[in-house]
Amino acid sequence: MDTTLSPIDEVARIPSPCPAPQSLAFDGRALWVGSWETGRVYGFDAHSGRAVEEGIVPGKPVGCVAVGDELWFVCSETDDHRFLRHYVPGHGFKNQAIPLPEDTGSFLAFDGDHLWLSQRYNKRVLQLNGAFAPVREIAIGEEIIGISWVDGYLYASTWWGRDRGGCRIARLHMNRSEPHLEWVAQSPFVAVSLARDGDRLWTNDFKKNEIAAFAIPR
Repeated sequence: MDTTLSPIDEVARIPSPCPAPQSLAFDGRALWVGSWETGRVYGFDAHSGRAVEEGIVPGKPVGCVAVGDELWFVCSETDDHRFLRHYVPGHGFKNQAIPLPEDTGSFLAFDGDHLWLSQRYNKRVLQLNGAFAPVREIAIGEEIIGISWVDGYLYASTWWGRDRGGCRIARLHMNRSEPHLEWVAQSPFVAVSLARDGDRLWTNDFKKNEIAAFAIPR
């Protein structure tokens, strides 16, 4: 771990409702977690643990984000082709499958107007327009394993590898002509997916099959 960075301030930890939690979103009421093992999405109340809904994902759920009362997913389908898909709670997935740029993409964030897509191994994030085409590209420089939009900042969980520094949290100040990248915290575990819930971020501790929340690093 990088001792020059403060560790994340973990404030809650709950069991995952499924094995291998991968995608994660919070819609203001429920957490939605997608399982890499079962290929399903599970909605549940984070406080009571009460199940809200369960649905079958086309392929594997890589990343997701809540947009109003609905969800958008990055799905890994046959031979790991990557598509953007739309999920409506109570109704399931729509039929439309939108191919992702360069057939790659992992995690999603929403800034109130646009979707943002991360590409893990390209080490960058893309802003998508209304037709889901990239209109802006920002390099992160490290593998991205989760993103979330917070008050003018794009937060990213990144993986540097065990020998170089493990999992670090960064933020991009996006209200500038040239976004400024700042490293703000270190995670003791691989924090897969980020989902904002007020003044905290939820993330998956994939190996422990648990979901943790930590205070947003400022």
